[in-house]
Amino acid sequence: MAVKQVVTKNNIDGYLQRIFGLMFGAVLLTAITSVITIFGGGLKFLFNSTATGFSALYYVLLFGGLIFSIWAQVRAFNMRPSTGAVMLAIYSIIMGITITPLIAVSLSINPISIIYAFIISALMFGCMALFGYKTIKDLSFLGIFLTMGMIGLILTGIISLIWPLGATGAAIVCIVGVLVFALFTAYDMQTLKNAYNVLGDETQKNQLAVLGALHLYISFIAMFEYILSLFNNRN
Repeated sequence: MAVKQVVTKNNIDGYLQRIFGLMFGAVLLTAITSVITIFGGGLKFLFNSTATGFSALYYVLLFGGLIFSIWAQVRAFNMRPSTGAVMLAIYSIIMGITITPLIAVSLSINPISIIYAFIISALMFGCMALFGYKTIKDLSFLGIFLTMGMIGLILTGIISLIWPLGATGAAIVCIVGVLVFALFTAYDMQTLKNAYNVLGDETQKNQLAVLGALHLYISFIAMFEYILSLFNNRN
């Protein structure tokens, strides 16, 4: 029995290492893409003189990335894990480009805020991921509320492109966004842990690892964006 428990623990540890390895790799790829876009002259393709200030290319990448991520999640168990990892890499590159305007504004207002936002996001992500993994409380009831909250945030973001929310409204949205994706981190971690014990097929576990990495990546990047936006809003 003891040997079986050790083997099981080693297996789930390897599973979690794959998840976080893919996720952190995606975060790094996003950061590299953003740096290349900013210092490689890519900003001129994302901005123009329209009312919103963004070019058609920016909107194509923004909404295309959203659709792509939804498609990748729906098809996660219908593609090979290696293909899923490539999809994650493509999505992280798209995110690296679309997050560039926010990074560029932060560089012009207060560059150190980028570091602060990253550290705060990393600490919150780590604490919530650990909580989701360790807690014995069933967090499944959060699923519907968090999904509704995420949809509300997406719709609010789209509306704000046309009708700006103002400083107070933007700050409230950012705070709600941080809360939603922090809870999503805990919820996803518990779901991934429980799913591992249910799935018996190794291929499915590898597919789930890629899907889990995508979910956690989205939560981390979203928290970073909202926290950085709060810093920008304050300045």
